[in-house]
Amino acid sequence: MSAWRLLLTRPAEENPPLAAALAAAGIATASLPLLELQPLAESPPQRSLWLDLDRYAAVVVVSKPAARLGLAALDRYWPQPPLQAWFAVGAATAAVLDDYGLLVHYPVREDSEGLLALPALDAALQRPDPQVLLLRGEGGRDLLVETLTARGVRVEVLELYRRQCPVYPAGLILETLAAERLNAIMVSSGQGFAHLQACAGADWPELRRYPLLVPSARVAELARANGCHRMIECQGANAGAIAAALAHHHPD
Repeated sequence: MSAWRLLLTRPAEENPPLAAALAAAGIATASLPLLELQPLAESPPQRSLWLDLDRYAAVVVVSKPAARLGLAALDRYWPQPPLQAWFAVGAATAAVLDDYGLLVHYPVREDSEGLLALPALDAALQRPDPQVLLLRGEGGRDLLVETLTARGVRVEVLELYRRQCPVYPAGLILETLAAERLNAIMVSSGQGFAHLQACAGADWPELRRYPLLVPSARVAELARANGCHRMIECQGANAGAIAAALAHHHPD
């Protein structure tokens, strides 16, 4: 049994399967969702993007919610999807697309940098005036847009949902950590970290002393800039990445 006991902060529907997978690896957890997902109404310009799906060299999907909502739209507009490459930032998102029957690629390093380094993405974009459709939540992963644009790719962004910060009573995060005897906190994104800090409020100086598990160097830098004392980079937000990272670290 691992000495680590984690607070999971992903959306409510994503914490139970993650908790079960971590329990199988001997890691105890408790859940306090810090992200609530609200699907966005489809606009006429977004409908046009779906109707023109066959013009894109690749479709990039950055999260499981984007995958689920994107596939629901695909069902509405394309009973037989166009033959094109689909890309996911991580294995869990790729699994949603693969179960649907799409050809999907994803990187071992589950972040934007890993995706951008995929040879399969370069191969898909080897055509005149390549275009990419990016499925994401509101305001996410600008690095993908900026890097692909710099490579001469036209990127259309389709925002499918909004991440909201739940409203909790003051002090609840510290109370949960103490009641469940937890010794670390896991966040799955930069926005998840921002919500952690916002929900902490006046408790932030104490909360930031807990080890923080982060999915990438980008989120680690954000945490460091906000005074966190110890970050553990997991190179992803799935159970395998978390367990592998914790195997090389011990609680204080």
